[in-house]
Amino acid sequence: MTRPARRPTACPAHPDERQLRAELAHWRGAIEALVDLDAVAAPAAWAMLEGYLRLRVRERLTRSIAELAAEGSAIAVRLDAGEPLAQVRDRVLGLRHRYVMVETVVDFYGDAVNSRTNPALGAVLGGLDTLACDSMEMILRPLGMEVPPALVYVDKGMGAAILRAGVRLWGPGGPSPVAAIKLTRHNLGHPTALFHETGHQVAAQTGWVPQLASALSHSVAPHSATLADLWAAWASEIAADVHAFALAGWSPVPALAHVVDGPTPAVHRIRLGDPHPPAWLRVMLNAELCRAAYGAGPWDDLARTWMERHDPRRLESAGARVAAASLPVLPALAEACLTQPYPAFGGRPISALADPQLVSPTALEALQRRAGPTLLTSAYLARQRPLQIVALLTMDLPRDPVATAATTRRLHGWLTTLAPIPLPRAA
Repeated sequence: MTRPARRPTACPAHPDERQLRAELAHWRGAIEALVDLDAVAAPAAWAMLEGYLRLRVRERLTRSIAELAAEGSAIAVRLDAGEPLAQVRDRVLGLRHRYVMVETVVDFYGDAVNSRTNPALGAVLGGLDTLACDSMEMILRPLGMEVPPALVYVDKGMGAAILRAGVRLWGPGGPSPVAAIKLTRHNLGHPTALFHETGHQVAAQTGWVPQLASALSHSVAPHSATLADLWAAWASEIAADVHAFALAGWSPVPALAHVVDGPTPAVHRIRLGDPHPPAWLRVMLNAELCRAAYGAGPWDDLARTWMERHDPRRLESAGARVAAASLPVLPALAEACLTQPYPAFGGRPISALADPQLVSPTALEALQRRAGPTLLTSAYLARQRPLQIVALLTMDLPRDPVATAATTRRLHGWLTTLAPIPLPRAA
């Protein structure tokens, strides 16, 4: 009797290959889990984003994940085709490395979007998205440059931050699709740091920082070459502060002082490689910007307090010596910031594009008188004078927590009425 032929059985894989296949399957599974962006941020939080902004962010994340998944599939094909295991293992290690980078991007945007899970906070952040675009448009649109969409989110900490649109992100997928701006929870009632952060975006797009660095150095060089080098090295943060001042006047300065204050040795400390001027000099320069544009005002009281509180003559540190030596050159530095023409602005000073006189105390008081009870209800004013309204609502410093809370409610109520973020456009 003829027995049926037995089917050949496949040779069991080598233990090294089995382990490699398990590792590859793990990372491909992890990549697949990233695909569901509604698991990364709540659907309700995604829904709080303006449609175009939501599309840009989700497209960027989806593209990153798709590129990573394609890489995993290609590795599997090579493994099945018999590529040496050592080479496949190197590819798997590379996939793991790029997975971590993509996961970091996904988590970053997921956390930013998830800060809108609360509808009330989401509405405020949506208004700040609009305000961020308005602040960039003031400079960029007359120059014919695209205004990137902005995604404002709230997080812990002392200082604000920005991940600029167009900056190359970690891993595959291309550059950042939006200007992602962190505001701190403690400053949501006085969110003028927003204009400092959008100033970084504007300065990067226009190429202003190296030109400003040269101007600052030239202003200080007759006094000291060492001082000139220091001030030039701080140009990127000074540019952002000047942008905030041009858009909102005095209003950002008290909020800045609250954030950067500290023990006297700390506010004079110069940190190697830090693009920020020491806190004391930064506050004093901002007060000088106000003085140069408006003359005498509440900034003088702030400067006087900071001089008495942190008099550099009481210290022997290098930072304190730099502070004392810099005081006489602050007026020249303020002039270089506000009135000097720059190629970045089409041969004009920044004040020709964003006139700080529009947000002077006198101008803001006049706006309040003219608008009367319509100040916070008029859709026309909200679109034509949004930066002035924010400056007006944050200009005064309440002296007790009850008044502070009331001021915050007033500002947040107005922010929730702002029109959706405008589409990016050029002139």
